[in-house]
Amino acid sequence: MDPINLLSLAFVVVYALILGLVAPYINLSSSKFGALVPTALAIVTGSLVWSILTWAGFHYDEAWIWLIVMLSMPVGMWLGAKRLTKIRT
Repeated sequence: MDPINLLSLAFVVVYALILGLVAPYINLSSSKFGALVPTALAIVTGSLVWSILTWAGFHYDEAWIWLIVMLSMPVGMWLGAKRLTKIRT
């Protein structure tokens, strides 16, 4: 595996950790799931979007792939947490 791909994945994980720290302040904390669920949702969303865009031909040194990934991670985290809350009630 290319070291750049590992660094890209590490960046996605660090950004997801930051989003997970912010999650309680944007009303994503719930008694229906644990504190690590928003972080996990952000990691999964970011990894999937990054993999799909890389497979589609976006290159990791272009700004478009990172813009799309960084904007989709909070959306995926928020939608996933709201859906999980609705499923568990």
